Amino acid sequence: MKVDLGAINCLYPLPTVLVGALVDGKPNYVTIAHVGIMDPGAVSLGMNKSHYSNSGIKENKTFSVNVPSEELVKETDYCGLVSGKSRNKADLFKTFYGKLKTSPMIEQCGINMECELVKIVDFPNHDIFMGRVAATHCDEAVLTDGIVDLTKVQPILFAMNGRSYWSIGKKSQTLGTSEKNSASKHSIEPFFDLTSHP
Repeated sequence: MKVDLGAINCLYPLPTVLVGALVDGKPNYVTIAHVGIMDPGAVSLGMNKSHYSNSGIKENKTFSVNVPSEELVKETDYCGLVSGKSRNKADLFKTFYGKLKTSPMIEQCGINMECELVKIVDFPNHDIFMGRVAATHCDEAVLTDGIVDLTKVQPILFAMNGRSYWSIGKKSQTLGTSEKNSASKHSIEPFFDLTSHP
């Protein structure tokens, strides 16, 4: 039996990232879990308008997306609770810069993406920042045969229902396995074109 929960967004868990921005010329990091993929080369961030970093993203038109591991869960949680207005959260990490000079990144995070702001969508309580990935940096330690290995990245997941952090589980299946194993080659219609993004 289905239960009507009302208009509740249950699209969780989501990856938890540390968004980097320069604010008044200084690096700041804020924890964000409302992260999305716009297309293979672009991301979106849903950030409450009260966040200190928003002004820096708007001014410099750049930001970074840093993927922390489970080992950084305490620091990640802290950066989501404390404002950069009152604390220098950059002191928690080693900051570095890449192609863009105004998108600070975190050395301790296994994956770092520096992004150029493309568009801002104005919601009542949130700024939706859309950015094109300019460059991606990755620790060799989280790669397997040159590909990012989630079991090595150990990303942090966040679920609003329960306001809690989670770990990923094991891989359940490889994309396309269901079609290869089906009795008839054409018995399953693909839901997207596997050849569109090599």
